[in-house]
Amino acid sequence: MRVAIIQDWLVTVGGSDKVVKAMLDVFPQADIYTLVAKKSVCEELGIPWEKVHTSFIQKMPFGTKKHRAYLPLFPFAIEQFDLRGYDIVISSSHCVAKGVLTKAEQLHVSYVHSPIRYCWDMYNEYLEESGLYRGIKSWLVRRMLHTVRKWDAITGNRVDYFISNSDYVGQRVRKTYRRECKTIHPNIDISSFELCEDKQEYYLASSRLVSYKKIDIIIEAFNRMKDKKLIVIGGGPNFSAYKKMAGPNIQVMGYQPFDVLKEKMQHAKAFVFAADEDFGMIPIEAESCGTPVIAYGHGGSLETVCKDKTGLFFYEQTPDAIVNAVNEFEAMGNAPFDYKECRKWAEKFSEERFKRELKEFVDSKYVEFKNNGVPL
Repeated sequence: MRVAIIQDWLVTVGGSDKVVKAMLDVFPQADIYTLVAKKSVCEELGIPWEKVHTSFIQKMPFGTKKHRAYLPLFPFAIEQFDLRGYDIVISSSHCVAKGVLTKAEQLHVSYVHSPIRYCWDMYNEYLEESGLYRGIKSWLVRRMLHTVRKWDAITGNRVDYFISNSDYVGQRVRKTYRRECKTIHPNIDISSFELCEDKQEYYLASSRLVSYKKIDIIIEAFNRMKDKKLIVIGGGPNFSAYKKMAGPNIQVMGYQPFDVLKEKMQHAKAFVFAADEDFGMIPIEAESCGTPVIAYGHGGSLETVCKDKTGLFFYEQTPDAIVNAVNEFEAMGNAPFDYKECRKWAEKFSEERFKRELKEFVDSKYVEFKNNGVPL
């Protein structure tokens, strides 16, 4: 069997990029097709550069640095890949990867991280946060997103079988594309983290410092709890603003290498997570260190955090809700959660488990596909 793996882009080492590397481990003979890619990122992921095929956007001005500016061209670009020589096509899609063109005798399995969020469920939030809610420019962007949204809905029919990275995303796949899908949680490199039961008197928050991650409300909550220490790790466009708003009990460290992040994660009293994520890998990384999680009880967190076993939830994305949750956590005593149980829970999301489940699914569907033809 010849296999092609399709990824939206490979320009940072993020969750979906690590999924692609795991897919390549499962199907080492596969070729990778992506809109744009950075050689340094592929090397860091362990993806051979000679296996990577990029679109014409790669050669356009600032193609890899400002690729999102070419969003109107993405649907056309992804359709230009010639995949005729492959038996199986596996797309890893959070934007347009699932829209590749395949023939009737080719199996297409799409692993969906999310339907295009700025076209669907976060459409109005995207316009508001980008300052595009009103005016001529807003109208042009809305018209462009409307066109992409129609294309995205139509291309749901190009996929033979859907996999979602969480039950939460699976609900959105059914809503958006009217298709059923199986959940296979993404791969977490549990082996890179070690259990640590030596907890210190600080809380940790870590993510890319962008608005929807809601780090600002965590900082505001700890500004009100001056007797509690918070460490924030992560880079991003809001770094300066968050550093300025942080009180003396809060250390905004910015981007840190993995060893520093892991050390802080291992010794944190708890990890605080306020984002509404499709899945969210970092709470599991914290749990793999034996660190309990205080999380927003919505979306992927309901699958990555086990209530009353590895952490607790708050149900509003507000500073007040976080303050109440931290106080509840501390009222439970010095070690309210079993650190070994946190680690044991995290091991359910291992990389080996992901690879096994993905291979079993693709192999079984390929047999079914060849025997029965295109599924209804």
